[in-house]
Parts: sequence; C-alpha cells; structure tokens
Amino acid sequence: MNTQVTTKLKINKPANEVFEAFTDPSKIGNFWFTSSSERWEQGKTVTLRYDEYNAEGAIDVLEVEDNKKIVFSWGGYDQETVVTITLTEADTSTIIEVNESGLKEDDPEVVAKMMGQKEGWVYTLTCLKGYMENGVNTLRASLIH
Repeated sequence: MNTQVTTKLKINKPANEVFEAFTDPSKIGNFWFTSSSERWEQGKTVTLRYDEYNAEGAIDVLEVEDNKKIVFSWGGYDQETVVTITLTEADTSTIIEVNESGLKEDDPEVVAKMMGQKEGWVYTLTCLKGYMENGVNTLRASLIH
C-alpha cells in the first residue's frame, strides 16, 4: 500500500510570497502554528508552537530551495515522517503540493493516520489561501479534534 499523503492547492500569489509564509517566523502564525523559533533554513532544527493546544514540536529542515521547495522531517523517533512542500509558479499564482511520506504500512492505524494527515494538510493549505489571498488570519487552530 502506498502510504504517501499528497495535497495540492492553488494560491493566487507568487511563489516567493508563499515560500516566505512558511519560512519567515513572523508570518507562519497567520495560517498555521502560533510561532516558529527561527527562519526555516537547511540544516536547522526549528521549534513550532501551538499555544491554543499547549503543544510544541520540532522539525528538522532537510532541504530548502528558495521559492521552490521545502523538505522537513517531524514526528519523533518512531513516528517520523518527511514532508516535501513544492511550489510551482504559474502566471500570477502558485500551485503548492505537499507530500508526506514515511507512515508505516504495517501500522494497524495507518489508514486513520493517513486520513488525519490529509485532513490536516487540506486545512493548513486552506488557511494559507485565506491568509495569502484575503488577509484572513483567524482560521488557524480552529479544528476540533
């Protein structure tokens, strides 16, 4: 079974602006986590915080290609997955594709985990679209689990 989760969305902004929304710590709180400890750069470990859920976690930034690609791992030792965010500019818009891989096929909960990750990425990218296109920054952290 292919356990990779893929989500794509069109954002009506140029790729450099979408890239900065993820990598600039002053912007990520407008659509995703409450805060990011520092700029996302290759080789760095960045702490992401959700004040609303009293939670934080670390990501390891594995690869960054300015305005095109961000690759990071998260989830801890036994649950680690790799997320690849690819930005493809098309005229005045950007197609953002998120691929998350590494979910264990033999995990009895793998389907539920895949569905949860898919739901999370659709929600995150929807919040990003609202923020980037309309300045809406109140959608994030509204999912009820």
